[in-house]
Amino acid sequence: MNHRQPQNLLSIIPSARIFADLYLKALSANPETFTGWSLDDRDPKIIEQLIPFFGWIYQYYFRVQTDGWENIPETGKVLLIGSHNGGLAAPDTVMMTYDWFRQFGTDRLAYALMEPKIWQVLPGLARLATQVGTIQPHPELARAALRRDAAVLIYPGGANDVFRPYSLRNKIYFHGHKGFIKLALQEEAPIIPFISHGAHSTLIVLADIYPQLQQLHKWGLPWLGGFDPGVFPIYLGLPWGIAFGPLPNIPLPISLHTRVCPAIVFERYGESAARDREYVEQCYRQVYEQMQQELDRLVQEKEGKA
Repeated sequence: MNHRQPQNLLSIIPSARIFADLYLKALSANPETFTGWSLDDRDPKIIEQLIPFFGWIYQYYFRVQTDGWENIPETGKVLLIGSHNGGLAAPDTVMMTYDWFRQFGTDRLAYALMEPKIWQVLPGLARLATQVGTIQPHPELARAALRRDAAVLIYPGGANDVFRPYSLRNKIYFHGHKGFIKLALQEEAPIIPFISHGAHSTLIVLADIYPQLQQLHKWGLPWLGGFDPGVFPIYLGLPWGIAFGPLPNIPLPISLHTRVCPAIVFERYGESAARDREYVEQCYRQVYEQMQQELDRLVQEKEGKA
């Protein structure tokens, strides 16, 4: 099933009301529900209701261009590996999710791993995202999803990637995390990279001062509210102007270009391959280098860089 794009600007009004209603229902839901620990909380009916709202955002706000979707097989398990951009709003992730439903409909199983702290600090958003297919970043959950022949989306760099400084906006940044490689090897799942251009300009990350704050914490300074954020960016963006810490943001209306890259298939798979540290490192470098080459190519296309 392919969903049509919204036809006019006024279509945002009813669809925004639906989004707000679903968000408020999620916010007021029992805290013990939609925790991201079940693959069965994904609800195609909820996804269908959200599609018009994000379709408007896609067409009118970010004016998305996209390509490469032919690289994803029509059926079967696949591990989607992305480069994360744009703060907590993560506009490229949201737009690629919308494109997934446009391409494959809402019934094809797809899940995305999300930072666990989101369930703590933004419970309404997290519970709503759970109904769209977001799960906790636990290897057993990801493995179970792949064994259902689902697509599983992972951003290995996590919060460090999504809040990396603006100067690194055109760099793949996995923060050394290799768990996704072991998962792909164990489950014999092809890796398909997701990249984008423009999303990291929807806010301007000046620096991440978490290492300095972490040192102060070791010297006795408590975390605000007793909560260790893991990252502490300083960024320019809406609605704060200048923000300190991983605060939610409204992304600037920058035009986005998202791309699905050709599949990466390794020479060998299985438990023995996943336990071979040198081989895991080799596969990690292969994915990193291929994604960086693809991103360099996209940046050159969009910005005319040599």
